[in-house]
Amino acid sequence: MLIVGILIAALSGMLMSVQGVCNTGVSQNAGLWVTGTFVSATAAAVCLLAWLFTGREGSFAALWTIQPRYLLLGGVFGAAITGTVVLAISRLGTAKAELVIVLAQLVTAYLLAVTGWLQSEREPFVWHKLLALVLSLGGVIWYSL
Repeated sequence: MLIVGILIAALSGMLMSVQGVCNTGVSQNAGLWVTGTFVSATAAAVCLLAWLFTGREGSFAALWTIQPRYLLLGGVFGAAITGTVVLAISRLGTAKAELVIVLAQLVTAYLLAVTGWLQSEREPFVWHKLLALVLSLGGVIWYSL
């Protein structure tokens, strides 16, 4: 089961990189916020169709019961992510931007994990994981030279 999770995570990372490049190309002609609107609308349509044709797990009514309410800010974060990825790629290039994005994801994920913020599953602080993050930062800097 671990290998399936790793493959899914790798696919997710590959799709994020491809999406960032596509969105950057679209934004050069259509503008940043039109691109974000289009991306969000097409994502909503795909998710709705998937929900309709895969057994309709969950319900929209359940959204009214979600606590704490800040957990519903995923769409707001999605819009910010689309905008910042497009801006980063247009300024840094694809590889540098993606390196910094992935490193920022790792640092943030580790902070969430060791603190338990936002109801994430808490894990103990481990020095070798912090060292791995520092080495990763060094790799980003070295790559950028």
